[in-house]
Amino acid sequence: VNAYTCDVCGSETFQDISNKTFSPILDCQNENECKKNGIHGSLHMQTRACRFSPFQEVKIQEMPDQVPVGHIPRSMTVHVNGNLTRLMNPGDIVHIGGIFLPIPYTGFQAIRAGLLTDTYLEAHHIDQLKKQYSEMELTPEIENKIAALQKDPNLYEMLAYSIAPEIYGHEDVKKALLLLLVGGVTKVTGDGM
Repeated sequence: VNAYTCDVCGSETFQDISNKTFSPILDCQNENECKKNGIHGSLHMQTRACRFSPFQEVKIQEMPDQVPVGHIPRSMTVHVNGNLTRLMNPGDIVHIGGIFLPIPYTGFQAIRAGLLTDTYLEAHHIDQLKKQYSEMELTPEIENKIAALQKDPNLYEMLAYSIAPEIYGHEDVKKALLLLLVGGVTKVTGDGM
């Protein structure tokens, strides 16, 4: 809900917003003051009185191992509302349950669109299958394997050779790619992303 205050009569006007975009109201709609006296008071948005619900638009993509060779992974837009927002981060593997809906066109777009429409998934349930690696649980078996690999003097070469094993040679390029994949530090911004 968007709230406005008239600069002439001081009345408050509220606008219900249900789309991603909206046009703000410019002229005062008060019947007792501005309309009655023929004055066109200007409305100014009052952000403190506005109430917005959490909303997130997410693009999900097909898993790389499920994409046929030579094809581009398919993607879909997902609209997430309320307490389901900010549960997913890029790279997470999730199952999403929801309703498959068309995106309604308005105005001139509706005339041009004809029978074609874009679609989205309205999320009602999100099930995390695998979060990012920083949140993985280490079992004793995995810790033992990591400890054994740390003691291996050829670990750097072994990891570099495991990148694109079907390509012979190019050790320097493979080592550079390995360092790009695992190098650097984790950066956390102020908003937790």
